[in-house]
Amino acid sequence: MQVKGQSSAADRMDVNQAKQEHLLALKVMRLTKPTLFTNMPVTCEDRDLPGDLFIRLMKDDPSTVKGAETLILGEMLTLPQNFGNIFLGETFSSYISVHNDSSQVVKDILVKADLQTSSQRLNLSASNSAVSELKPESCIDDVIHHEVKEIGTHILVCAVSYTTQTGEKLYFRKFFKFQVLKPLDVKTKFYNAETDEVFLEAQIQNITTSPMFMEKVSLEPSMMYNVTELNAVSSADESESTFGKMSYLQPLDTRQYLYCLKPKPEFAEKAGVIKGVTVIGKLDIVWKTNLGERGRLQTSQLQRMAPGYGDVRLSLEFIPDTVDLEEPFDITCKITNCSERTMDLVLEMCNTRSVHWCGVSGRQLGKLSPSASLSIPLRLLSSVQGLQSISGLRLTDTFLKRTYEYDDIAQVCVVCPYTSPES
Repeated sequence: MQVKGQSSAADRMDVNQAKQEHLLALKVMRLTKPTLFTNMPVTCEDRDLPGDLFIRLMKDDPSTVKGAETLILGEMLTLPQNFGNIFLGETFSSYISVHNDSSQVVKDILVKADLQTSSQRLNLSASNSAVSELKPESCIDDVIHHEVKEIGTHILVCAVSYTTQTGEKLYFRKFFKFQVLKPLDVKTKFYNAETDEVFLEAQIQNITTSPMFMEKVSLEPSMMYNVTELNAVSSADESESTFGKMSYLQPLDTRQYLYCLKPKPEFAEKAGVIKGVTVIGKLDIVWKTNLGERGRLQTSQLQRMAPGYGDVRLSLEFIPDTVDLEEPFDITCKITNCSERTMDLVLEMCNTRSVHWCGVSGRQLGKLSPSASLSIPLRLLSSVQGLQSISGLRLTDTFLKRTYEYDDIAQVCVVCPYTSPES
């Protein structure tokens, strides 16, 4: 048993000697900004046993904020005590140092840093050329940066190769594993309007443990759309964000952003093209955390469910918001052939209890080619006050003897011009 014990000790000594054979030492540290010092204030009432002892101690503490000693957040900065969290979209920075701990000159030193993810291996070294020699107590320093674009496990592989004075080539490497977390939860909703406009609602939630300053949240539309942001209130002089001047998103808070996409003029007339468009664009999100660390995320191409218009689509190009009671008013309807065949259409107008059409019903509109559109001015009046729905349009295709009914096309506010607001 003693022989085995002595043998094991010898083996351990050999292993330790093997570990100490390398002449160079490798150190890798993550570069990150400091954080504000936090303290735990201890207070009590003057009538308690300690009296004002605790408050006097906090006032004498150099780390507390003068005049606000009971705040947890201090005015001093502290260096990071651990590796910390790395979030998707942030920039990972690391300091790599190779130091010559020996008493001899080392030649042909090559330091290589690779980042291994679940899908790829990236070379982060600033230079791939070898250093000719490294004298004792000297070092080679390098700083690497990488914008993190994947979540999950990342492994930083640092490899060092060099040649001793005797010509022996040695090589060693170290592995540093860290996790990349998701900082934001993004959900989207689409609303298809009758006028080919698409409204996008983006719900963005901060799922980190610290507040974020939302520097920019914009939508990059696809080539067929123009976008209008609906996240500001315009005044006579300037435009103010609906979220206020200080655009902070607290942990677990959610914020809704709204955008309106309108087809470009060259695509708006092509009914078949717009009907099949599902790709809308992608969101570009930029934020800052702590002491100004910047992060950026771009979503993949957002897609919507293409609306189904059927064979014939009827939409309104013009309609007034408010009309007078029993006074004729004009609207403009747009009829689009969404089928793959030519149609011969007849327009019929059916009166409802409150809305009456002016003009001849059963009018021939003629032939309409596939993807072609036709604008028709129509006149009508309302006999009832209030918010009235426009209904009663019928389109009949004489080729197939098929009738398409259109009710609740739009709504209009009907007011009485003889009633004064004061009454």
